[in-house]
Amino acid sequence: MNLMSSLTLLSLIALTIPIFLTFTSLYESNKYPNYVKLSIMCALASCLPPMLMFINSNYELIITNWHWMTIQTVNLSMSFKLDYFSMVFMPVALFVTWSIMEFSIWYMHSDPYINRFFKYLLMFLITMMILVTANNLFQLFIGWEGVGIMSFLLIGWWYGRTDANTAALQAILYNRIGDIGFVLTMAWFLMNSNSWEFQQLFMTDTQLLPLLGLLLAATGKSAQFGLHPWLPSAMEGPTPVSALLHSSTMVVAGIFLLIRFYPLLENNETAKTIALCLGAITTLFTAICALTQNDIKKIVAFSTSSQLGLMMVTIGINQPHLAFLHICTHAFFKAMLFMCSGSIIHNLNDEQDIRKMGGLYNAMPFTSSSLMIGSLALTGTPFLTGFYSKDLIIESANTSYTNAWALIITLIATSLTAVYSTRIIFFALLGQPRFSALTPINENNPQLLNSIKRLLIGSIFAGFILSYNIPPMNVPLLTMPTYLKMTALLVTIIGFMIAMELNLLTLNLKTTYYSHLSKFSNMLGYFPTTMHRLNPYFSLITSQKTATTLLDLIWMEKSIPKLIANIHASASIMTSSQKGLIKLYFMSFLISTTLTLLFMAYYLV
Repeated sequence: MNLMSSLTLLSLIALTIPIFLTFTSLYESNKYPNYVKLSIMCALASCLPPMLMFINSNYELIITNWHWMTIQTVNLSMSFKLDYFSMVFMPVALFVTWSIMEFSIWYMHSDPYINRFFKYLLMFLITMMILVTANNLFQLFIGWEGVGIMSFLLIGWWYGRTDANTAALQAILYNRIGDIGFVLTMAWFLMNSNSWEFQQLFMTDTQLLPLLGLLLAATGKSAQFGLHPWLPSAMEGPTPVSALLHSSTMVVAGIFLLIRFYPLLENNETAKTIALCLGAITTLFTAICALTQNDIKKIVAFSTSSQLGLMMVTIGINQPHLAFLHICTHAFFKAMLFMCSGSIIHNLNDEQDIRKMGGLYNAMPFTSSSLMIGSLALTGTPFLTGFYSKDLIIESANTSYTNAWALIITLIATSLTAVYSTRIIFFALLGQPRFSALTPINENNPQLLNSIKRLLIGSIFAGFILSYNIPPMNVPLLTMPTYLKMTALLVTIIGFMIAMELNLLTLNLKTTYYSHLSKFSNMLGYFPTTMHRLNPYFSLITSQKTATTLLDLIWMEKSIPKLIANIHASASIMTSSQKGLIKLYFMSFLISTTLTLLFMAYYLV
């Protein structure tokens, strides 16, 4: 068993080697992306034996190997937790990243700073591995902030574009709100349990406050409702970034945090109910938003957010291991969907609008087949990867003592998954071509084909392999009526039927040009409009009113120029009885003069 810890640490060390190469001349060579890919392959190779050992023996490890500092009674050391979650997630993440790196070599080949791009991707992966294997909150926080800052750098990769800069800032600001919750939880645990080690935290009796902090952190990082707009905006980054960060690794970090803390969550009904309701709202809202999007990457991004909502629902019904299984299965087909989108976008001269695609099934058969299988896996088609986790989640929700409201919302969202998946297939792959006839289409690059092929095999078989090799954590409920067992499948089939009806309707019948129903979905539920526009608008209006009307009134009129005149006027009025009625004064003067003259004339005569 000694090999288990050694090989795991070896895989983590292997990832850091290309980072140190940046100080040498090799960083300048065009071979650097291949070195990065090779390091990930080595890390994957040295990470698989420990996973197989773990599956065989179910033997958890904690490695504490470098003591950093002691603050009073808090011991800060480098500590790795090699349990079920980290041992299974590491090979999955490395496998997906290996494919994405190979895809990136093809996708980013003309970028002048491709070496820096690969260094950023690798640093992101290292911070993600730190997050997954951490055994204390401090180390987890390093990984947490690391993935945040690397996502900022990668989303804003094309920094010459305003949209990319805005998206990167949006991502970091929304995550910053989530980090408030994380820091709050860290502070609470430091105050109350005097430790950041997970073993000691799980023994304590925890109040609601730190769990709410964890939920807020997960909401920010995993794009749950309220802090969700950054995820679709992040599609401004290059496609490999979307495939790695926004499908399989960074966005699941929030859910992973809650899975890590499940011993505390499972005893707190309030926190679980909040997670359930939050997840249900997210999965429905983002599925509705995906329905009318026209950017192919944004549809896939909203679909990711919807699946993260489903994972949150799973945590809410107290099934953390099931949520973790969905994280692992989801990584394969979602990364592949992004890569297929990237292949289409690249071949159509950076065209992302599905209305300007069509008929690609003949021009790009391999990408089209992969995209279809990925979409089917996403919708939970039996015996593809997504089915093994998604179907179980909906069955567990059906049989748990949960509120029916959240269950119905989750089922509607499942049906909508089928609708937007069909919409991508219908508009991008089927029908007549709607792009320029002179577009050169070529998908015969081995770097593109091999990377998608690996994930395609994963999208078909990974769910089966994962679900049959994990140690049993709880006994599944097998006594269910047939209609309950088939719910998820039936709902998905209904979704497919509705989508095809709507698609054929748009082709064959003249529909009304503009409908207000789709506006809610198209405007993303008016959330960005209210959150991003109204606050700045009100503050700008207030500032304008203050600056022009109020300040001008004060400085120009009330303070110096008119103040002196006003003071003089009021002072003169107060000190004198004169009222300035000149006619009256003249009249009284004339009358008194006349009377005086009359009297004088009378007495003198």
